[in-house]
This record gives sequence, structure tokens and C-alpha cells, in this order.
Amino acid sequence: MVLEALLRQAGYAARHVLSGADALAALASRRIDVVISDVRLPGMDGMELLAEVKKRLPGVPVLLLTAHGTVPLAVEAMRAGAADFLQKPFDRDEVLFAVGKAAKSAEPELARPPEHAISIEAGVVIGTSPAMRDAMDKLKKAASSSATVLLTGESGTGKEVAARELHRLSPRATQPFVAVHCGALPENLLESELFGHERGAFTGAIQKKPGRFSLADGGTILLDEIGDVPLSMQVKLLRVLQEREVQPLGASRAEKVDVRVVAATHRDLSAMVQDRTFREDLFFRLAVIPIRIPSLAERYVDIPALVSRFLRTHAAANGRPSLRMSPDAIEAMAAASWPGNVRELQNVIERLVVFADGDELGAAEVNAQLSARPDAARSSTTPSTPAPASAATLGRAREGAERDAVKGALSRAGGNRTQAARLLGVSRRTLYNKLAELDLE
Repeated sequence: MVLEALLRQAGYAARHVLSGADALAALASRRIDVVISDVRLPGMDGMELLAEVKKRLPGVPVLLLTAHGTVPLAVEAMRAGAADFLQKPFDRDEVLFAVGKAAKSAEPELARPPEHAISIEAGVVIGTSPAMRDAMDKLKKAASSSATVLLTGESGTGKEVAARELHRLSPRATQPFVAVHCGALPENLLESELFGHERGAFTGAIQKKPGRFSLADGGTILLDEIGDVPLSMQVKLLRVLQEREVQPLGASRAEKVDVRVVAATHRDLSAMVQDRTFREDLFFRLAVIPIRIPSLAERYVDIPALVSRFLRTHAAANGRPSLRMSPDAIEAMAAASWPGNVRELQNVIERLVVFADGDELGAAEVNAQLSARPDAARSSTTPSTPAPASAATLGRAREGAERDAVKGALSRAGGNRTQAARLLGVSRRTLYNKLAELDLE
């Protein structure tokens, strides 16, 4: 099968089955992170399979493929819980992007935490720190409105997760939530992805395809890494925000859309406005309600709770539900620096679970994993209460960690930037921007 071969070439362990019933049997017999299904299947169709997967394994994302896509069908699929809706013949990069994004979001179903805890999908957080409570208080107040929200914060702090929580708390919660990683797509593909296209709009456009704004109609759209959008596309986004309508490529008229827009970025958009790399009018349209998601350094008191949550998640996913972490190991985690924020913390815990020998993780295992990180020289593994760092110190530490991580990825990839970007978990465009920013070109 072409799709199976494509996924295997990209490094995924893919398994092809012939029917919805076979797919459910596979899901029951082994761990599956992502399901990709054609809408038309023998016996049970793709929509029925989607419903069964969401009922039995709600943490497993489902991507639907079809050669007969229509806007109503796509909207129905997204509302039913599909992670994405792709049309055949599919574009290789588009499929790999969708699968990669879905794989990162895959997580076993977890019990709902107590009401007093702050809970965000994908575990980014249970938190009682003042910084996190302030951000979540603003998020909850913004949820009831339809105002545009701009989420800012360092990479790995959980901006997409915060956007999903905003949607969940809003009156639009039963409608689609659609996320678009703007930095992962080239400009020509980004326009088609956002606004859709008509058949024949460009070479390869063999049928009409709805854009993400249309798929999110009635719900919420997240424009992730909005700072990576080129100026020419910024003008078109501004029009969408002003007119509340989109015009698919090749279409003769615009379509009205009712969408709540949430944008997210790790960049300083106000500085980009000053540098004239980001439009001032678009910035003000996006930042109606600005909410900053704090770094882990600003909420280190939440680390023990985060460790507990992630340990429970990954231990269950790897068949190690009895695995626990000793108090001194948790103290070592709390004392370390986390330039990669919550995402890095989660990755370290997953590695600890995978390599654990017994039923308890101690400080020795934690310190071994921490010392293997690119930022190990800047990480403290001696239990202590971290002192608040100055913005300048944090900035230098972050830049140093990013420099080491980029150099390490390029070295492991033999200088291949596409492979290095994949190792770092970012788009090629983001890597190129980071190379220029760190003067590594």
C-alpha cells in the first residue's frame, strides 16, 4: 500500500488492515498511536470506525481519507472528533505533517483531576503556581467571549494545550477545534490549507478542498506560530479577521465563516512590528486579549505535580502502571533547569519510563537522564529551591541551550537540515529562522 510505504519511509511503524473490524481488532491487541482510515470501507465505514475508536480509545487520534470529499462531510468528521480530514490523492508532506501532529497528541485516557487543580488536555497541566493561575484565570474569563486571543510564551510551555482549554470552556465547545501550524507549511500550501481551493485552482488541484477556516466554522481555529507567517499572507489573514469571510483559491466569491480565532507564538510580535516583519494592524487585531503562558522556571513549584501526571501517563502507556518515583528523584527533577519547558520535562520522564529496570525510579536514574541533555552543563541536579532568575540570565541560558540543541541535531543528522529539523521536532522554516537567529548559518 502506498500510504503504508510512505509512512515506513518516514520512520513510522505502520500496519495495514483491510476493514474497520480488522482495525478494531488491531487496536484491542496492541498499542496504536494513530489511526488513518478511508471514509469508504467494507462493512463498517470510516465515520463508524471513528465513532468506535472515540468510544473505546478516546486518546487515539483518527485521520480520515477520502477521494469524494465535500465541505459538509469534512465538517461532520471534525465535529465527530477526527484529528484531520485529508483528500486523495494526498500530498506527501501534508500527510506526514498531519500524522506527526496527531502522533504528538496521542495519549491514553486519564482520570479527570480534582476541580481545584488546573487541568489542560495532554497533561500540560495541573498547576497551583501564581503564574499559572494568573494565566488560567485570564483564559477562563476570555473563554465566554468571541474575542481574538493571542497566546505567547516560550516553546514547550503548552500554548496549543491552553488554546484547546479555551475552546473547551467556551460556548463553542461542541463545535470543531482546528489547529494549523503556520510555520510548518510553505506559503503557497499555507494559503490553500487555511482558505481551501477550487478544482483546477493550481497544478495538482484535481478537486475542491475546504480550508481550515471552513472546517472550523462555528468553532475555534488556532493559528500556531503566527510569527512565522510571511507578510504577503498576513495581509490575507487581516482581511479574514476584518470581514469574517474567506475566499478559496480559484473561487469567484468569498464565503462567510463564524470562527473564533486564537493565535500563538514564541516570538516577540511587538519587536517584529518595530522591525517591520509583522504587520502592526494584524498584531492589534490578534492581541485583543493577550495571554502569556509562563515558562517552567516561573512555575517550578508545579514540577512535582507535573512529574506525577506524566509518570502516570507514560507508565500506563508502556505497560508499567506500578512504576513510581522516589521523593529524592522528584526533588532532583524540581531542582533542574528546563529550557525546553513542559515539553522537555515530559520527554525526560518518558525516557525514564522506557529505560526503567525496577518499579521505582531513584535520583541516580533521574540524574543520569538529566546529564545526557544538551543543556546538561547548565542544569542543576542538586536538590535545592531555585532562586528567581533575571530575564537576562534566563535569556542567555535559553539561547545557549538552543544553540547546543541545534548543533547536536545537525551533527546527528550529518548536516542534513531536514533531518535535523525532524530530530528537533520543528519545521524546516523554524530551523532556518533559528540558525539565522543564533548566527549558525
